[in-house]
Parts: sequence; C-alpha cells; structure tokens
Amino acid sequence: MSDDGRQGLTIIAFIGSVFSPYYAWDRSRNPFAHCSVNVVLYGDRSNAFCMTERGERSLSRDARTIQIGPSGLEWDGTSLTIRLDEVTAPIPSRVRGTVRVHPPGITQAPQTLDARGRHRWWPMAPASPVEVNLTEPGVSWSGTAYFDTNHGDEPLEDGFSRWTWCRADLKPGAAILYDVVRRDGSTQDLTLRFDADGSAREIEPPSPAGLPKTGFWRMPRSTRSDDGRAEVVRTFEDTPFYARSLLASTLCGKAVKPVHESLSLDRFMNPLVRLMLPFRMPRPLG
Repeated sequence: MSDDGRQGLTIIAFIGSVFSPYYAWDRSRNPFAHCSVNVVLYGDRSNAFCMTERGERSLSRDARTIQIGPSGLEWDGTSLTIRLDEVTAPIPSRVRGTVRVHPPGITQAPQTLDARGRHRWWPMAPASPVEVNLTEPGVSWSGTAYFDTNHGDEPLEDGFSRWTWCRADLKPGAAILYDVVRRDGSTQDLTLRFDADGSAREIEPPSPAGLPKTGFWRMPRSTRSDDGRAEVVRTFEDTPFYARSLLASTLCGKAVKPVHESLSLDRFMNPLVRLMLPFRMPRPLG
C-alpha cells in the first residue's frame, strides 16, 4: 500500500500456479508448465488485473532470479527488483514498469500450515519500504510492502477447506493473523508480530471479529482484533472463491488498516468456478 493509503499493488510469481484451471486439468501435474506473474493494481478510480499463464519454455531461474515470460524478479542480497511487462484481462491493456522492495531484515524460518508439513509459508519481510514506478499506466508511489514465499507438495484444496489472513503495518514492523481450517477439520490460528528488522515479538491473540460478506459473490469474511471489532474500508477483490479487502481495526493497541484475504478452497473446487477462470487467466497457445 502507498503511504497515503490511496494506491495498492499485489504481485505474485507462480511456479505451479495454484489457482490455475489449466494446472488442475493437467494430468502430468508439472508445475513448471504452469507459471505466471500475477499483477493487480488498486487505484483511486480503477483497478488492473494481469495473470497470463505461461509454459515451461517461458521460465528461467537461478539462485537470484526468476524470469517468467517478459517479467522477472531479481534479488541482489539486499533488495528485490521486479520488472513487469504484462497484459490485463479480459480487456487488454499494458502494465509495465519497475517495483523495488528493500527489506530491512529477514525473519528466521518458514511456518508449517498443516500437520504433515506439506505446506510451508515464510513471511520473509513483513514490513519493507517499496518504490513503485510504472510507465503504463503512469503510476509512481512509495509505501510499505509485505514480502513472503509459499511452497507445497500437494494442491492447496487437498490440504485446506478455507483460510483468512491479514497483515497490519505497525510502523515499525507488522502484525500478521493467519487462521486456517484444514481439510480434516482441524484448525490453526497464527498470531505473529515482527519488528522492522524481522525479529519476532510476543503478542496476545486478538479476539474474533465478524465482517460482512462481500457484496456480489457473498464470500464470508472474518478477522480478529484487540476489541473484537473491525470494519471493511474497501473491497479490492470480490470473486466466487476469494476476497481481498482493506480493513480498519485495532491490533497491538494501535489503530491499523490491515490488508485482508478470505479464501474458500471448497468454492474453488466447484467445476463451474474453474470454467470461469480462463477469462481472467489467459494462456497463450504454444
């Protein structure tokens, strides 16, 4: 999010695109054949969504870089530079430019989200200065970014029924809430706080706080806060199985505006939902 709270940006580099219908339909289950750079812009007046899926020939990587088609990410030991050249869908327009993330420190280790250790999540740098400079559309701003990585040994829908997640910028540092309902019915509620340098702090688990369902697809949302109260400031994404929102709540004694997500893997498994996804996730031939 930008410092003034008016602009937002999400970038996800997928090797094995977990929400891809093409990956779900591919009997070979080859993750390298299903790669994409998902870019979503949230602005005052309009949003932009890019998620073109590409095959194995479009992927190259080494210890410091990932290149997926025309977009790439490079880590130089202190900063992550992301060079974007993507096309929106379903109405084509360009998203081009550079994003630089400067983590002041890295957290110690990944978290395991399931009992068998098949799904790992590492919030590597929960509060990092970011510089966004896009030539198309003409957008430039600075703010605070969240930088993480996920990897797993099975499809998400095999391990989980649903989850909610949110990150609040505490200036300095950040708080993260991650509440998971596993496929076997067991749960895991993570409450994490980090200083800007990545060191962990103790935090009291906040109280449950209800949120309204999304307006169109009626996606359930919930979170936690110090006083058990929270409200939706803006709904960024309202889809059949996923919602991303900006909230207002209280965490660690501070008034915060967390970025929040709700994911239903039960809904994602519906065949009709998967048939809808290619309209937002095109895959060029070849």
